[in-house]
Amino acid sequence: MKRARIIHWRPEEATPLLEVVERSGCAAEYSEDIHGPAITRAIQQSIPDVAVIDLSCLPSHGREIAVWLRGRKATRHVPLIFVGGEPDKVARIREVLPDAEFTDLVALPQALQSIREVANPAQPPSIMDRYQGRTAAQKLGVRPGDKVAVIDPPRDYTTVLGEIPEGAELLEDTEQPCAVTLWFVHEPEPFLAALPTLRTLAGKTKLWLLWRKGSQNGITQNFVREAAIDAGLVDYKICAVDGRWSAIAFARKKS
Repeated sequence: MKRARIIHWRPEEATPLLEVVERSGCAAEYSEDIHGPAITRAIQQSIPDVAVIDLSCLPSHGREIAVWLRGRKATRHVPLIFVGGEPDKVARIREVLPDAEFTDLVALPQALQSIREVANPAQPPSIMDRYQGRTAAQKLGVRPGDKVAVIDPPRDYTTVLGEIPEGAELLEDTEQPCAVTLWFVHEPEPFLAALPTLRTLAGKTKLWLLWRKGSQNGITQNFVREAAIDAGLVDYKICAVDGRWSAIAFARKKS
């Protein structure tokens, strides 16, 4: 029996997809621990015969997981099947992963029955490579006219962010609702104390947590991610803002 690893970011909505996979004669492997590191660990421990990635909810993180699969020697040849998704989102993923299958729930059984190991898999650029040549504002999703909340910034933060799009406005320590929020993390204790506020913010804005690379006080990518996940957030994008600062985007985890 073929084993299908299901990637779906809302456990409470994953049942129909799991049922279709199992009715198709595959063993559905799924974990309700939905943050990226848990999923990649599970895949490494048990490499599936096919990865079935749901694109119907936002953020789906599906492309990042698929690129990760294609980027590793052990999983490079695993067939990828994307289910659902808006047409423009599907089109963008097709450009990066032309050898993947795209279908819906109705046609998924047929797609599963016809899967074959990918002989010549695409070699998409890594997540970080895709950001090369883009400004910090573009990496952070700041668009023309956006209001951007900047929380606890370093003195040189305007240098860190560089040129921003026309009409965009940076607002320091504002209570005004903003399209994007950049929260700079400097010390562990204030960050942990602010997590309830961050969870509330994540439901109203595109929330980025930024930390300085090579920090000597315990502020690392793993610390920021794991603390935020424990507080009810889920990460869906990471980028190097410049040579000194990195950032992870978070959304509020659905109950």
